[in-house]
Amino acid sequence: MPTLAVRRESWPLAGVFRISRGARTVAHTVLVEIRDGAVAGRGECVPYARYGETVESVVESIEGLRDDIERGLARDGLAGAMPPGAARNALDCALWDLEAKRSGQRAWAARRGPPPEAVVTAYTLSIDEPEAMREAAARHASRPLLKVKLDDDRVTERVAAVRSGAPAARIIVDANEAWSPETLAGALPELARLGVDLVEQPLPAGDDGALAEVERTVPIAADESCHTRAELPALGGRYDIVNIKLDKTGGLTEALALRDAAVAAGFGIMVGCMLGTSLAMAPALLVAQGARFVDLDGPLLLAGDREPGLEYHPDGRVEPPSSDLWG
Repeated sequence: MPTLAVRRESWPLAGVFRISRGARTVAHTVLVEIRDGAVAGRGECVPYARYGETVESVVESIEGLRDDIERGLARDGLAGAMPPGAARNALDCALWDLEAKRSGQRAWAARRGPPPEAVVTAYTLSIDEPEAMREAAARHASRPLLKVKLDDDRVTERVAAVRSGAPAARIIVDANEAWSPETLAGALPELARLGVDLVEQPLPAGDDGALAEVERTVPIAADESCHTRAELPALGGRYDIVNIKLDKTGGLTEALALRDAAVAAGFGIMVGCMLGTSLAMAPALLVAQGARFVDLDGPLLLAGDREPGLEYHPDGRVEPPSSDLWG
């Protein structure tokens, strides 16, 4: 029968990473391994305080399901056993990996689709003084897609600085719920002029009704406002794109279902991540196939990655995982 192991990990960042909710220098993750004889499946999650999660609470939630996992709880029963979130993500992805290792086939074979291909990922610039953000953009100007973290201060000045540093790059801006409707309405025309391709979650989740009244001259993506398929009906008329993250959906199983449902409902797809290692990014690459925007740069922001890790190219492409990493 399977055995479950859970481990807390800390990964120093390459520098200070600052968003509207604060700054970080370390990524705290939880690693799950489900072993069955000679094979083992692994999954990684990133507990997120915005959703009431801590490393301790996530570990406790996973441990609470130990008996069920070790009695053979399968992936199709996981959603009924625990709510979506980081804990379920780690278990779900570990079970996907275990199924692949047992079968001797890659994880995507279960969907009977083509093997995944490399995708272009955004590279994220955290909040800083405009000149520092211009310099950071210039260092990464060869990347085709940059994501710019913002708060409600000097919004267009900071984006203009990034545009100056990386004139050819496509730009996504992410406010992480920090704007008011007035800030959004005032910024959108200038962001459109600066060639911004997307604005992520400008208003707080649950207080985003004003989006239905704003002329969306730049597409708007739901991040904090969309976790699973359950939120989709409330997003119509407010958002153009949904940002799918495995730590929100509770794993690859729901992420794939959310993608299919979102496409059917007319939404564009973005696939994002928390600050984690290549093991957290690997299953998300299955969801990222054909996505309009991909933001799976977590390992690039760390001082060091898991070995083996994903292969990231200087031109922004990231390759699908090897079987030694996941799936």
